[in-house]
Amino acid sequence: MERMRNRAGGRFAGGRGCRWKGAAFLLAGTLAGGCAPAGEPDAEGGRAAAEPAPRKQIIQPEGVARLPVFSSAVRSGDLIFLSGAIGALPGVSPPTLAAGGIIPETRQTMDNLATVLEAAGAGWEDVVKCTVFLADMADYATFNEVYLEYFPEDPPARSALAAAGLAFDARVEVECIAAVPEGSR
Repeated sequence: MERMRNRAGGRFAGGRGCRWKGAAFLLAGTLAGGCAPAGEPDAEGGRAAAEPAPRKQIIQPEGVARLPVFSSAVRSGDLIFLSGAIGALPGVSPPTLAAGGIIPETRQTMDNLATVLEAAGAGWEDVVKCTVFLADMADYATFNEVYLEYFPEDPPARSALAAAGLAFDARVEVECIAAVPEGSR
């Protein structure tokens, strides 16, 4: 049963804030059986559960402009969700894309993501999924050449698609999901 527990505070993933008690079973995302909400004593009068970790933690690296419509990344449980990044040069306002086409724009996009990963205490080896948006699928092969520089072995799961238009007329946007590194849990 221990392997069914969520790593954050011993809570079930679908447990709706309940602590594990007795021989309850997880079925179809709901906890069927006895449980006590966090912070309340259990039925045996034991001690109260510890306060749960925040449901989400905003990650906003130094030097990365904070936009009012999204955060650079959000940590929730053991996952870090990185917002889509484009090849905008850091510290330049208004946002200005790296000049020279898909290759420098892709490198800057990946470097921008690396900054966010670092602020979250993670690295490329922790990335489990990427979604790539290309303004033109003709850039697919060239994008992949640069992308593989960042993931030379065991690349994450990935989707790639063409987008009718990206912010600031970017040629590429990449968003990622990373696992929180073992030592940071």
